[in-house]
Amino acid sequence: MPSVSFSVLAEHLYVHVPFCARRCVYCDFSIAVRPLVPVNEYLEALRREWESRHRESSFDLATLYFGGGTPSKLGVGGLEALTDFVRRKAHLHPDAEVTLEANPEDVSAESAQGWRKAGINRISLGVQSFDNSVLQWMHRTHDADTARKAVQVLREGGFDNLSIDLIFAAPSSLTRDWKSDLDAALELGLAHVSVYGLTVEPHTPLGRWVARRDIVEAPEDAFEAQFLEAHAKLTAAGFEHYEVSNYGLPGRHSRHNWAYWTRKAYGGLGPSAHEFDGAIRRWNIAPYTEWVNRTGGSQDPRDGHETLTGEQSVAETIYLNLRTNMGLLLSSEERQHTARWVDAGWASVDPASRLRLTAAGWLRLDGLASDLTQLRSRY
Repeated sequence: MPSVSFSVLAEHLYVHVPFCARRCVYCDFSIAVRPLVPVNEYLEALRREWESRHRESSFDLATLYFGGGTPSKLGVGGLEALTDFVRRKAHLHPDAEVTLEANPEDVSAESAQGWRKAGINRISLGVQSFDNSVLQWMHRTHDADTARKAVQVLREGGFDNLSIDLIFAAPSSLTRDWKSDLDAALELGLAHVSVYGLTVEPHTPLGRWVARRDIVEAPEDAFEAQFLEAHAKLTAAGFEHYEVSNYGLPGRHSRHNWAYWTRKAYGGLGPSAHEFDGAIRRWNIAPYTEWVNRTGGSQDPRDGHETLTGEQSVAETIYLNLRTNMGLLLSSEERQHTARWVDAGWASVDPASRLRLTAAGWLRLDGLASDLTQLRSRY
């Protein structure tokens, strides 16, 4: 595919770092398992991708997000080189939110110091559970004590904007105590917690296990009960449930992810990365080796793109607004139409006619958003 300039004016940039020590059983992301991380090769490919597409782009960054994969696998030196590269190509606001996804086993006093020096000010730790048997089943490379220690070390290293991920709705055969995981998270005094229901993707080890009936997914009632339990415990502890899967203390919401949910323009670099200029969404090829080869051959590594139609933009706006506590402003007809949602406990409507889903409503997000989209499309 020939090189195509993709000019974008954006305050947000995502950089995908695909490297992992091994693949978790549920993972369907673009990752590259490498015993030795090819840092220089990756950074050179990233530079070539930028030159092939973003020579005319303007980035005045309010947020910068290093996701993966496991970006902490680049090591301190690799991350310093990566942040230096971004600063040479884009302007980074002095108060920009700079997030690094990291695994607990990569955290040390030395790495925390190096990340701070590189300008990282927010860490998202892939904890997933504090139950060692569940972590082993997931093929995670850390244990619960390592996760707790990582939070302590990061805090001692000057990080106060810390988030962890937790996965709920594990198979019942694991006899996992979800309440204990939530309690363990709350004991850490975190600023942010993300909770995700375990999703079975077909091309993963978990997908194959389920297809062979070696593992049975958690039933829907268990999924719902655990989601609502997380909502109850975290909000009681002062967290704001500001998006389906995300809870933050006041002032500690993810500014970068909020840009996605409010349809702001954003850039994306690296294998499988997406970007959006307000009208066109494009995405890169996912396999790491092919991404490297494409950039090395002076080719744009994009895999596809789409120009959103008016109908698509309407549908996307409805869905994204309903998945956050921002909610959606309703017409009088829409307010009448959604009155049954309020009666069912799935939503509330304020005096200004802004509809917001409740936790029970977020469990039905896809169906409710589709219903409202069909109604609005008749206008």
